[in-house]
Amino acid sequence: MPSRRHAIADDLREKISSGRIKAGERLPSEAQLASDYAVSTATLRNALGILHGEGLVEKIHGKGNFVRYPLRRITYLGGGLTPRTKPSADSALRVSVRITNLQAHGQLIGLLGVSANSPLTEFFCLSHEEESPHSLARIYVPRDLAPTGVPTESPRYRSVEAKLAELRPPLAEIRERVSARPPTPEEAAVLRISSALAVLAITRVASDRTGRVVEATLLVLPGDRAEGFFTTHYMTDERTSGL
Repeated sequence: MPSRRHAIADDLREKISSGRIKAGERLPSEAQLASDYAVSTATLRNALGILHGEGLVEKIHGKGNFVRYPLRRITYLGGGLTPRTKPSADSALRVSVRITNLQAHGQLIGLLGVSANSPLTEFFCLSHEEESPHSLARIYVPRDLAPTGVPTESPRYRSVEAKLAELRPPLAEIRERVSARPPTPEEAAVLRISSALAVLAITRVASDRTGRVVEATLLVLPGDRAEGFFTTHYMTDERTSGL
């Protein structure tokens, strides 16, 4: 016999899958649900925790629990000059940007190859598909390469990247590291995911022809819908191509 929390989760899951509770709809309050199911608030929260972990329900601070829109796959297109994700064809991607000037510290010193307290600019980019968070990226550039006029709201990420490239010299090398790890508390809250769900973390470092790191990007994608796709182009030696 299933436990009460699993029975409640099963019932709510069936209501969501059948459309009786629709995507984007707010669930009754936790107190009301606990009363409806005749269980303690703790048991009810454990049941909701199951649905949070499955990505069916998300909790928005100060607003309550909402049914998530269907999860769409996120494909990271690596190996190129710009860090890109490919959104679903049937949905619009919106990007909000927060700009902060700071000094190099911690892992930023090694990533950008600069001394401690060197002036940097951070571009914190949070993208959404419809009402659901899509991904987040922290882009760091040396202060002297930070452009002005970066839009705080944009319909697509590439327009933000175009502004970031204005002062950037031609790139000669891009290194990308991909790993899976638990989200930080901040990442879980911003992306509205369970702290038990792994994220796909991509660290991208771009250098110019002098070897100077001109951009470091820390990209975080929810692991329940993300994949990486990398293409390598080989150069053919013209002297031997006819052999």
